[in-house]
Amino acid sequence: MQKFNKLTAALILAAAAAAPAIAAPETYVADSTHTFSRFSYSHFGYSTQLSRFNKNSGKVVFDKVAKTGAVDIVIDTKSVDTGYDTFNEHIQGEDFLDTAKYPTATFKSTKVVFEGDKPASIEGNLTIKGVTKPVTLTVTSFQAMPHPMLKKDAIGANAFAVIKRSEFNAGKYAPYVGDDVRIDVAIEAIKE
Repeated sequence: MQKFNKLTAALILAAAAAAPAIAAPETYVADSTHTFSRFSYSHFGYSTQLSRFNKNSGKVVFDKVAKTGAVDIVIDTKSVDTGYDTFNEHIQGEDFLDTAKYPTATFKSTKVVFEGDKPASIEGNLTIKGVTKPVTLTVTSFQAMPHPMLKKDAIGANAFAVIKRSEFNAGKYAPYVGDDVRIDVAIEAIKE
């Protein structure tokens, strides 16, 4: 009997050693001073115009062991910054973002696709002006490590997607002013 117990204990220890680490999803809150979304579009083919939203918030759930994640981003559309006050008012009007009626745009992930240990793309639903469409963000960079100044775990990423603004009821002047709009998101988030 004693020999049986020793064998059982040895098998349990071996199984425990061989088992993968237990998944542990961790929640990170977006750092509003280092999280921004911006958009760019062709202006009559003359140039690519760049603008951004100055107020963004959100959360990221990341499990590096299970290689899963979730992203939830909220953009304050009234914080649009084109670099010119008149354009800011213009883009907030009914023809474009209609910020009086739709003060936020949101992205909620449905799936995070990993390549190795890092996310490569994020599938989800983008809602602008009350219209929700599936969008895939391509992740161009990702970092997960303790923040050297805050001394807390942090993650950061850059990602982008290209949408057609006309599909979100914001297509005035298309195609002269580009219908294709690239949305870039730079996010840094600190562990809760």
